[in-house]
Amino acid sequence: NATLGIDSQTGVEVAIKERGDVAGHPVELIPEDDGCSAEGGQTAATKIASDDSVAAVVGHSCSSSCTPAAPIYNDAGLTMISPSCTAPALTGPDHVPSFLRTAHNDNVQGRVMAEFVFNELGLTTAATIHDGSPYAEQLQQVFADTFTELGGTITAQEAVNVGDTDMRPVLTSIATGSPEFLYFPVFIAEGGFITSQAKEVAGLEDTILAGADGMISPDFVSAAGEAAEGMYVSGPNLTFSGATYDQFLADYVEILGEEPVSAFHAHAFDATNMIFDAIEAVATTDADGNTVIGKQALRDALYATSGLEGITGTISCQENGDCADPEIVVSQIQGGEYVPVFGGAMAAEGDEAME
Repeated sequence: NATLGIDSQTGVEVAIKERGDVAGHPVELIPEDDGCSAEGGQTAATKIASDDSVAAVVGHSCSSSCTPAAPIYNDAGLTMISPSCTAPALTGPDHVPSFLRTAHNDNVQGRVMAEFVFNELGLTTAATIHDGSPYAEQLQQVFADTFTELGGTITAQEAVNVGDTDMRPVLTSIATGSPEFLYFPVFIAEGGFITSQAKEVAGLEDTILAGADGMISPDFVSAAGEAAEGMYVSGPNLTFSGATYDQFLADYVEILGEEPVSAFHAHAFDATNMIFDAIEAVATTDADGNTVIGKQALRDALYATSGLEGITGTISCQENGDCADPEIVVSQIQGGEYVPVFGGAMAAEGDEAME
């Protein structure tokens, strides 16, 4: 899942490059790898929270990592803005004040996918698989609940473990219900195994396969191989346009050496600019000439963000930490590219794709 984090980190680096000094000071990025896991998230957050030079955090990358990280930052008075942690619970009743996000809430993503399947594809039976992570478990549940509300039937909700390679037992069990559609919003490795092995299981030959934004990566297309062709993937609308994005894209390619490799680069760019704006709004100078950034003042300024025009849309933060202007699309993998086919603002000049 490295591309997910690298993509967002590059978005942060673009924001730093384009912004220059903030409150009269150069910006230093301290990158950490959260491993897209609870253990990695706790380790990274503990390290970051102990560094008094850190003003704020862009991250983490996965909901399983954001969940344990948020209380650690909260105890340290730090504020995090995640560009890609989408689990509904993160901004639910037990929301931790340190957590905000420019990523969408999967309450939106799960509903859009269910509406696509029931209303657009005209299918009435579906099954799901998750990997036990907050992201996958909660997203498939929103999909299942919405699909049922629309009048569909969920034939099975199964789970695999992160690291599993043989998905045939779970797929064989699912096949007994003969679902027309199978939604598995997991990550790259497990998603690749499910996709390729589903084609080998009797009873699933004609079942339409689908994943979500944790699988938007060239690495997933490679992992799944030919079996990925024609499957659907939900995620944020990536058909960005305009002068700001054109400059962003040029700087991204200059830094990474290739075009965006996953789904949340622009969300990370917007999160970083939110932080820069808030720092400049609250920074003061003490009697010795030092720049002081009050932790609570910075958090208050971030929550007060309203009407910020970002690449991903107009950003206005709610009291639960949701700041996104969410626009979800369903793409189909065609020739190794993710081509939008439903939702969002479809490009007037035709389908645009992110390789």
